[in-house]
Amino acid sequence: MVDVKATEYCSDNEDLFGDYDSILGDSSLLAKLDYAEQQDLHCAASTDPPDQLVRDLTALRPPEDGLLNRSCRDISADSILDGFRDESFSELPATQQEFQEEVELENAKSKWLEGNITSTPFRNTTEHKTERQKDRFPKGRRSIADELKRTMLGNAAAPSSVSRSVALKEAVVTEEISVAMQAMETVSAETTDLGPFFGLPTKVKDLICKLRGITNLYDWQETCLNLDCVQERRNLIYSLPTSGGKTLVAEILILRELLCRKKDCLFILPYVSLVQEKVRGLASFGLELDFMVEEYAGSKGRFPPMKRRNKRSLYIATIEKAHSLVNSLIETDRLENLGLVVVDELHMLGDGSRGAIIEMTLAKLLYMSKAVQIIGMSATLGNIKDLQRFLRAENYTNNFRPVQLREYVKLNDSIYEVDPKEDECFRFSRLLNFKYSSAMQKLDPDHIIALVTEVIPTHSCLVFCPTKKNCENVAGMICKYLKEEFLLHKEAEKAILLRELRKSGNGSICPVLKKVVPYGLAYHHSGLTTEERKLVEEAYSDGVLCLLTCTSTLAAGINLPARRVILRSPYVATDFLKRSQYKQMVGRAGRAGIDTMGESILILQDKDKIMAKKLVSAPMENCYSNLMHDNGKGVLSLILSLIGLNITNSLEQVQEFLSGTLLHVQEKQLSLERSLWEVVQECVGLLKEQDLITVSADAHSQTLKVTKLGRATYKGESLSLDLTYSNMLYKDLSKGLESLMLNSYLHLLYLVTPYDMISQCKPDWMIYFRQFTLLSAAEQKMSAAVGVPECLVARKAAGQTVKKNVNTVVVSRLYLALVLFSLLKETNLWSVAEKFQLSRGFIQTLLNSSSAFCSSVLHFTEELEEFWPFKALLAELTRRLSYCVKAELIPLMEVAGVMESRAKQLYNAGYTTLGHLANADPSVLAKTMENLYKKQADQIVASAKMLLNEKAAALQEEVDDLLMMPVDLPQL
Repeated sequence: MVDVKATEYCSDNEDLFGDYDSILGDSSLLAKLDYAEQQDLHCAASTDPPDQLVRDLTALRPPEDGLLNRSCRDISADSILDGFRDESFSELPATQQEFQEEVELENAKSKWLEGNITSTPFRNTTEHKTERQKDRFPKGRRSIADELKRTMLGNAAAPSSVSRSVALKEAVVTEEISVAMQAMETVSAETTDLGPFFGLPTKVKDLICKLRGITNLYDWQETCLNLDCVQERRNLIYSLPTSGGKTLVAEILILRELLCRKKDCLFILPYVSLVQEKVRGLASFGLELDFMVEEYAGSKGRFPPMKRRNKRSLYIATIEKAHSLVNSLIETDRLENLGLVVVDELHMLGDGSRGAIIEMTLAKLLYMSKAVQIIGMSATLGNIKDLQRFLRAENYTNNFRPVQLREYVKLNDSIYEVDPKEDECFRFSRLLNFKYSSAMQKLDPDHIIALVTEVIPTHSCLVFCPTKKNCENVAGMICKYLKEEFLLHKEAEKAILLRELRKSGNGSICPVLKKVVPYGLAYHHSGLTTEERKLVEEAYSDGVLCLLTCTSTLAAGINLPARRVILRSPYVATDFLKRSQYKQMVGRAGRAGIDTMGESILILQDKDKIMAKKLVSAPMENCYSNLMHDNGKGVLSLILSLIGLNITNSLEQVQEFLSGTLLHVQEKQLSLERSLWEVVQECVGLLKEQDLITVSADAHSQTLKVTKLGRATYKGESLSLDLTYSNMLYKDLSKGLESLMLNSYLHLLYLVTPYDMISQCKPDWMIYFRQFTLLSAAEQKMSAAVGVPECLVARKAAGQTVKKNVNTVVVSRLYLALVLFSLLKETNLWSVAEKFQLSRGFIQTLLNSSSAFCSSVLHFTEELEEFWPFKALLAELTRRLSYCVKAELIPLMEVAGVMESRAKQLYNAGYTTLGHLANADPSVLAKTMENLYKKQADQIVASAKMLLNEKAAALQEEVDDLLMMPVDLPQL
């Protein structure tokens, strides 16, 4: 066998060269080194080196600010070796050459960093010269040969398993990342480009793909996002048909504002359900991209919002809450933190009192800030130019639909395609091919069964009905004639849905839903409870239900598309359809990514044919200002808030502000009876009469100031649009303080029962008397104090006349308060509905309105010192009314999308706190909970995490404020 010598390993610190120096083999190099050392020593001996030498040395070193921070040995070596690098080191072995390149790279990096520490030049004084000379030449130093030897030793001792070129590449990449991170940290507030996805990082595109399933944008979306006005942050209104993908563009712009410009954003949506849906949908983006998503709907929302130092916020708000939010930002001088406002359904500017609130909000933003960008999403309007003038915005319009829509009408047993180019507007398409018996023809003269069975259960269908009762009747009629095979379609999933509906009603279920759900049908209108509505919507979206009979409100709310949309009648209640309503309904036809086309069928009677022709061929309606709606309540409220927020304090300033409103743009079109100047004068007079403002005059002008009552009025958002409620509330609260009953909630509930709900309910006197007798003596005494004694209720229940004048407002208000009182005690909406013989939908509306009004009354009392006892009382009552469940379920129901039955499920499964839910595994959650899909579980967990982060951030902000050094600390 051949002896193999064992491999010898050396320590990293061992001198591999010993007494041998390889550079001795090159005497010319050694001579050059000796000469350089002598020159260096000569410079060290000189106290005042020649100017030429100083210039030569200066040329070899980096800027002197960086020089002072470097070791003397390195400076000396650099000054000598710089002259030899090109010539002498070019012959080094490849491995040594790579090591030397790495050293040079590190030197270059060090010089760059040190040279940029300060921009102050080093003054050339004698004192500084002396200091530099002392620092440049230490008492002892290594020879150049030692320096070269040390370098080669480091190269040889380096691990051979890692390629020097790879290490250098890694060093370069690390450096690039470091520089990029520094650039990110110091990025200008105006920079709007952080990546290739419309100025956003690629991570955003990946998230949209992961969370939404969207891999590519439509052409119109890319065009819109690349518009000059978008790039330059000018205001924009863009209009597309329903289901065209408008919202995604708005969300990308919101993300760009949050991430690139580091500004807060406000997203205004018309309904509470849409706000909650959007909060759930964007919570995951907030967690991944590190921004807060805050809900402002119903009784939720903080005024002013929490001030955050390190994170940006996206406020998702209803129309009313958005107005209050903007007011609070103006009042606290924080409007500059807001960068972007997006308004969905901008055409709702023409929608009564809610349109007036949108106009007030946008007018204040335009007047107070030039930096806030406003983006409006709108249906196609006939007078879009008026809105452009008002918002100083550009307009982008496109007729794109992801799925082709074909519109039809049905007359008798014939189907006609809508074609406005035709003289008759309708072109014959086909005859209905469905055999009807005489009994069936009598029950279904409009052939709805024939129309729906052409598409269900394979595809989905929406049937819009003129009334709520008609929705239930049509659903019941259809299922009577459906075949048994419909019962077998997704039978297990429908059984689960029925169980969930029963749980939501605490054991009760609507008999109509119990009958129609097994066939895959349901109805959808405001008569459902919030939880029933959510279960029905989710089941329809997941394909468990294939048909919904619904009212027109579904078209304006959550997005529930269908293969076929049927309009049972061209009426909403007794009013003929508007063009915008018709387009909104038929726009639900066609599901992007599922259907290749969508169909709408409008069922007509012969008497409606002429009106229907106008409906399908007419241009879109115009949108008009509603500030003068209902005898000018909008403009009156606007002027009060302008004075209260110190935006204006004179008649002239108020007029100047109004010149920037839509009302001013359309002044001639609206044919106002008075000029805007006369309107201003009249409103100021009314506000003064009601003791909401004061007017002080001097020789030159009048000064307008808000009173405490006026400030309380505009801060109570539900009060601001009807100032008569303000005076009524003030009187009721003042009277209540005299004998406030606190041993039950009844008195407080009476004070927060909404005034606008009173006209919607007529008391049943027998029920009234029965409930009255169940009250305690203290509660009956309180009832008598507000104006409803027992004798009055007893006489009315017995059918006797009452001689004394009765305040019907007080009587009806107390009746509604008794409904709420029973609801808080039982927390069972179904049993309370049965007890008072009211629809569960009405009680749900009463509960939602009361929680919102209670929040408004709380803000009202906070501004008036005499009502200080109400502050703590109403804060807790608002919380109780918002959820109306047992206390242990409230933390879970604070999470967007978690209703009572789901909260009970979670609580029973061990998820008893917000922390449990925020840290849950969505996969485990979906398997644990019945009727909970993975996507829904993801959204619930993300919403819980966002809420937990929000609460933690609020506490941290309080801690930081407490520990912060006061800026005005007295000094000696």
